[in-house]
Amino acid sequence: MTKKRILCIEDHPEMIELVKLILERRGFEVHGAVGGKKGIEVATQDPPDLILLDLMMPDVDGWDVFRQIKANDDLKDRPVIIITAKAQGIDRVLGLHIAGVDDYITKPFGPKELVSSVERFLGSSVAESAADEGAGDRDQGGPADEG
Repeated sequence: MTKKRILCIEDHPEMIELVKLILERRGFEVHGAVGGKKGIEVATQDPPDLILLDLMMPDVDGWDVFRQIKANDDLKDRPVIIITAKAQGIDRVLGLHIAGVDDYITKPFGPKELVSSVERFLGSSVAESAADEGAGDRDQGGPADEG
């Protein structure tokens, strides 16, 4: 079983590194693309399992990136989670209910919020699944249980 691949499209490299740190510890493979233009390029060349997308980027607006993703046959069914500083209620409503993004996380966010959102779409990471399977094997009994 291979790791689930996530692409983080963000104009701040330090935010990409933070997302990588959080999600790679959970067993996901995370790639970053600085800016919307690079993000579209990376996503179309090697489609990820899920896309994390910032809205406010100087080169290509996040909503334009989102529209291009949804217009691409290879990407249109991939979950897109918006991660943005746009924290007003109307922005969230526009994103979730009008644009149809899969989830909307506002900055600053906690690691649990990010992991919970990603796992809702991709399930648990490979590392956790393997650990769970190993634990299940140990619980099935053996010589130590006899007697």
